[in-house]
Amino acid sequence: MKGSAGDSEREFDEFYRQGARSVVHVVYVATGDLTLAQDCTQEAFSRAWQRWDKVHAYDDPMAWVRTVARRLAISAWRKRTGQERAYVRHGAEAHTDGPTEDRVAVLAALRELPEPVREALALHYLADLSIDQIAHETNTPAGTIKARLHRGRALLAQALRAEEHHHG
Repeated sequence: MKGSAGDSEREFDEFYRQGARSVVHVVYVATGDLTLAQDCTQEAFSRAWQRWDKVHAYDDPMAWVRTVARRLAISAWRKRTGQERAYVRHGAEAHTDGPTEDRVAVLAALRELPEPVREALALHYLADLSIDQIAHETNTPAGTIKARLHRGRALLAQALRAEEHHHG
């Protein structure tokens, strides 16, 4: 029996090594907050480990982790943005500190997108999921996902052009 516990630990470690980074990226794009993305990814993997006997038997255990991490992050992010909006209303300044101007522009543009559109872009471009996989993972029709990706690309391009124009 002891051997199987060791096996399952090794199996989980490998699973974590393969997926952690991509889950962080997806959640980061969905929220624009790296610390939050890292925390929620850790929490999702921790939940996966607690239920590893079940989770490892799923068709796509990584999809389960991604979904949990996104849900945790989006819920935390909603609370936080509500608080930030309140600070701004009362005269305090919301600050963003980002690595490069381009990256800040992209994140600012992403933040303007509706949540489902942002999520579709993150899953497609960062997690490399197909339209059908995104549809399955988000329980949304494939046609809707296509429309969200199309709309997201258009809105991002528009926001980044406006940003360039503004600074150029």
